[in-house]
Amino acid sequence: MTNMLPADDYVGMSFWLISMALVAATAFFFVERDRVAGKWKTSLTVSGLVTLIAAVHYFYMRDVWVATGESPTAFRYIDWLLTVPLLMIEFYLILSAVSSKVPAGIFWRLLLGTVVMLGFGYAGETGMMDAKIAFIPSMAAWGFIIWEIFGGEASKVNAGLANPHVQKAYKTMTILVTVGWAIYPLGYFFGYFTDGADAGTMNIIYNIADFWNKIAFGLVIWAAAVADTDSKAS
Repeated sequence: MTNMLPADDYVGMSFWLISMALVAATAFFFVERDRVAGKWKTSLTVSGLVTLIAAVHYFYMRDVWVATGESPTAFRYIDWLLTVPLLMIEFYLILSAVSSKVPAGIFWRLLLGTVVMLGFGYAGETGMMDAKIAFIPSMAAWGFIIWEIFGGEASKVNAGLANPHVQKAYKTMTILVTVGWAIYPLGYFFGYFTDGADAGTMNIIYNIADFWNKIAFGLVIWAAAVADTDSKAS
């Protein structure tokens, strides 16, 4: 497998760019752990783990693409199966940072929703199921996640908190899950429901989504952690 990147391979370049951005974000989140209060350290650690896991997988995905020109579907879904549940768990962690009465059910429902969403997505993209059929339960699971964070128990716990920094972070994270995560089913839809997207286009869509959702998610949590820590120190 070669690591040579042709100058006109814009998909390969996008893999390189996200790889380096994820490495930089990992270093940033781990260093910033020492800046925030102890109750926020777990959240920033998870943010750093998300970008670290993704960075390692992106190195492999880049090599697969450059060498073969084929979508690195297996590596991508291994990455998502690890990082997306961690991102969902962040909702539970930021609520737990300022409240000791966050029901464990929130953790398990969000975790289950992400596993179902990704499991059917993988089955559709690898041919284990018809892609169009698999899209339905995958989207239903995403809808369940959206319901939980907007109208379910997680939303109610957030509404009852008096911490403005957590509430602001929570609301921003819900926007990321709703708008940012919509890029993934968009890529899936164009790839399997129309003739308008080739493997290169799909991978660029997925790469942009990962850049936005993994790094931005962590930055939102970091901003809340720093603001809350500084407000307690002043």
